[in-house]
Amino acid sequence: MIVSNVIPVEDVLVRQEIPEARFACDLDKCKGACCTLESDYGAPLLEEEIEEIKKILDVVIDYIPASHKKIIDEDGFYEIKDGELMTSSVNSKACVFVYYDKGIAKCSIEKAFFEGKVTFRKPISCHLFPIRVSKFSGDVLRFEKFSECSSALENGAKNDIKLIDFCKDSLTRLYGQKWYLTLKKIIGT
Repeated sequence: MIVSNVIPVEDVLVRQEIPEARFACDLDKCKGACCTLESDYGAPLLEEEIEEIKKILDVVIDYIPASHKKIIDEDGFYEIKDGELMTSSVNSKACVFVYYDKGIAKCSIEKAFFEGKVTFRKPISCHLFPIRVSKFSGDVLRFEKFSECSSALENGAKNDIKLIDFCKDSLTRLYGQKWYLTLKKIIGT
């Protein structure tokens, strides 16, 4: 059942724009902008993710540029701002875990994951992007729009890739396969 602009899926509320949006990253055009958005805030972290990252930091650090390593060595890889845990950033821009591949910002944690060196893929907030989770006596999923992602919107529309399909792995990681299939059934895809 869809109520107003939210879709209840088990105990999670999904804002209507999520199943309606078409989205597929186009790294050649955006250059990994989601990892380098200018802000005083880094990527949101869960407490348990901090422990996971501590365990793999010795592996992941090998991919990180020297200037990012210096920040991690001096200040750590995360900080608390306004009571929220988040990754540290370099000059209020790039995440400390960013490395560059032919001018494209990429995640060193995910690189280590895909190379089979670690089992933690990356923080769930990064994996879900551009879907964000807000807490209002339960999870509420919303689509966070950034002008830097205009090429992803164009690419998704051109190739008819739905945001929920683009984020299938991350949604399944967070809520499970049954939840994801329930969402698909509710929205009729």
